[in-house]
Amino acid sequence: MMTLTKNLILFSFVISNLAATAQKKASLIIINAKVITLNDANPQAQAIAINGDKIAAVGTNAKILHYKTGKSIVIDAKGKTVIPGLYDSHLHVIRGGRFYNSELRWDGVKTLGRALQLLKEQAQRTPEGQWVRVVGGWTEYQFEEKRKPTLAEINNATGNTPAFILNLYGEAYLNKAGIAKLGINEDTPNPNGGLIQKDQFGQPTGLLVAEPNAFVLYSTLAKLPELSALEKANSTKLFMSELNSLGVTSVMDAGGGFQNFPDDYTITDSLSKLKELTVRLPYYLFAQKPGKELEDYKKWIDMVDIDAHDDDDKPTEYYVQGGGENLVASGGDFENFTKPRPELLPIMENQLKMVIGTLVKNRWPFRLHATYNESIVRFLNVIEEVNKETPLNGLVWFFDHAETVSDESLSRIKMLGGGIAIQHRMAYQAETFISRYGKKAALNAPPIRKMIDLGIPIGGGTDGTRVASYNPWVGLYWLVTGKSIGGTEFAAAENQLDRIKALKIYTQGSASLIRQDKDRGTIKEGYLADLVVLSEDYLTVDAEKIKDISADLTILDGKAVYGKGEFLKLAPEIPKALPEWSPVNYYGGYQKN
Repeated sequence: MMTLTKNLILFSFVISNLAATAQKKASLIIINAKVITLNDANPQAQAIAINGDKIAAVGTNAKILHYKTGKSIVIDAKGKTVIPGLYDSHLHVIRGGRFYNSELRWDGVKTLGRALQLLKEQAQRTPEGQWVRVVGGWTEYQFEEKRKPTLAEINNATGNTPAFILNLYGEAYLNKAGIAKLGINEDTPNPNGGLIQKDQFGQPTGLLVAEPNAFVLYSTLAKLPELSALEKANSTKLFMSELNSLGVTSVMDAGGGFQNFPDDYTITDSLSKLKELTVRLPYYLFAQKPGKELEDYKKWIDMVDIDAHDDDDKPTEYYVQGGGENLVASGGDFENFTKPRPELLPIMENQLKMVIGTLVKNRWPFRLHATYNESIVRFLNVIEEVNKETPLNGLVWFFDHAETVSDESLSRIKMLGGGIAIQHRMAYQAETFISRYGKKAALNAPPIRKMIDLGIPIGGGTDGTRVASYNPWVGLYWLVTGKSIGGTEFAAAENQLDRIKALKIYTQGSASLIRQDKDRGTIKEGYLADLVVLSEDYLTVDAEKIKDISADLTILDGKAVYGKGEFLKLAPEIPKALPEWSPVNYYGGYQKN
């Protein structure tokens, strides 16, 4: 009996050692790094061991090199900073990816002269039947000239090539060729909720104004020619690669106007099946038919098993997360700060209650576009009524934007268990916001410190591509400095965060909105191996240069999805953009020069 006991103890010891040895294997090792872990118990480290898609260990070079095997890939970071992958809680990847290759980006362009030069060059190479288009991501305040282009300058740059230029969600410009192509003339009526500007002779000037909502901009853009299916797939892959180049590894897609489910999801569906998505991509379904939204959601609830993804063994997450961001058209309070705040229709409450009530009964998470506190108060009234009839009982839900949310509304959000997805829209619109509402109102737009103090989950995002740029580093710059990209410091001191708090909002915070923060957003043993090697040291670089940071290497699920410079060979080759005339082939995406 004693011998048997000894043998069992020895066997147990051997098995334990074998298990420990197995755990000390790493498929990928990063050494000589400045690791910002965002783990308060172990905030900085020197090296990381990754086994498969999980982080195996974090610590010193000596500790981590014990995990090295003959098959391990070892990356010498040479002192570069490593952070968790960034998580954009509000971006339009599925829609934006389909059009990325067809769009000329002015994101990051520093002078209007350069922007017009890019426009001219692209107009000359754009073939017959296509348009040159600049679709959001810029503001006149980023230009040294501090002004927008004139219609005369746009016409001079583009000539006979039709052109469409979107400025935030406030207005768009059509050149003369574009006006003719769309058949707009003196008899064309203003669409519902929009203005086609006409001169003293009744002729369209080319200016389209969102007054009071963005339908005229959405609908006009929807009339422009699309790329082929093959080109859209290539375009989506390149857009995701562009996001990877900025350190983004996860995105919550917020739906969007003229993005119909399931028809407009076929490209990302196919890329998911081919395992070619390079961002995690939970997405929300956005109802498209004013007055018929409830029908859409009832149909989608029958079509989609909202919990099916929990059991899926997929290399990259791609699934329906819930309903939103716009649940009913009557609740759309678009943020055109050059115009008065839109008054929501009296029918909104009844329509919204029917939709939210249905979502809650079926345990569908939801998100809701809400710019102004006046709208938020009315939305909260509805959510509270639904909660009395069908308790939320911990259901995931949150507001998007919330620039002017009040302290009282924040307390109500907290009581209802909601969260808030904030974006860097004020970095692009602070000057126009101040011109309408004043400097005092801008100090707390949004009141980030109050949200933090209340313990409300907060996620960081961009609202790219049609409003602000998709570059999350502009968002981090805004959170740290309180400045717009035009250099205007507008946020109150208490709303200017230290760099770690800001980074947590764009990582752990976004994950917390949908309760994913238990396995991501932190460089920690057992967490997902989504990491970024940065071009600059985020913690010490001059604050003005935060917005210029990018990724040297981006790792998703333990595998490199983007690399440049010395890390180029670690990542897959980025394909050329299709079609050949795509602006991406000539200028890339976000402009850094």
